[in-house]
Amino acid sequence: MNRRDHLKLMLSAAAAATLAPFAVGPAGQALGQTKPPEKPADKPAAAAGPYTLPPLGYGYDALEPHVDAETMKLHHDKHHATYVANANAAAAKHPELGQKPIETILADLASVPEDVRTAVRNNLGGHWNHSLFWDLMTPGGAKEPTGKLKAAIAEAFGDAGALKEKVNAAAATRFGSGWAWLAVDKAGKLAVVSTPNQDTPLADGHRGAVLGVDVWEHAYYLKYQNRRADYLKAWWNVVNWDKAAANYEKLLAKA
Repeated sequence: MNRRDHLKLMLSAAAAATLAPFAVGPAGQALGQTKPPEKPADKPAAAAGPYTLPPLGYGYDALEPHVDAETMKLHHDKHHATYVANANAAAAKHPELGQKPIETILADLASVPEDVRTAVRNNLGGHWNHSLFWDLMTPGGAKEPTGKLKAAIAEAFGDAGALKEKVNAAAATRFGSGWAWLAVDKAGKLAVVSTPNQDTPLADGHRGAVLGVDVWEHAYYLKYQNRRADYLKAWWNVVNWDKAAANYEKLLAKA
């Protein structure tokens, strides 16, 4: 074979290799190719400031089938994270806010500087509301009220069934977005109240909340669409009454 024929043979082999399909390895990856980087996990962004997004503490799917995993992911990682970020932005303008307990601020919104008062009301309120909400739904615990809380519910409403009906009515008739609560008033008595948007029972003079249900559409619309009543009925299946009892004991001790 002369030099010209040898060169032609080499060029033909190179062309054939270029046109041939890639050899394929495991999982359909072409041999010799670098595996594409995996998409980073969609984690909530950290917000710099005095307020932090609490971890959910359980899997997004832990409340299935009553509250769906996708709703939990969006609700916690996006909506709540946004409230935290906005509350930190308000605190950046008035650093003294970050030195005060959240409940003290929300119980006296008139003392908040006017230029951030609405932002604090909406976003710090949203942070407080949701932090209680996630904890209240922690899987496990009692499925019905017990102990002192059970006795107080019986005194105020008759029984747990009557309480649920009263809370559901308050939640169902809340026009637009908001919450329904089982709260403790100044005298230490139980009361069912409803608040608009991200307002809290603290702003109405209550000591705080034993339990609360979110009736913003983002809390239920992916699964229940416009059927708020169905969501409310299902929601009681995820209430951890041990957590509610702990909230009640704390509020009884609060001056």
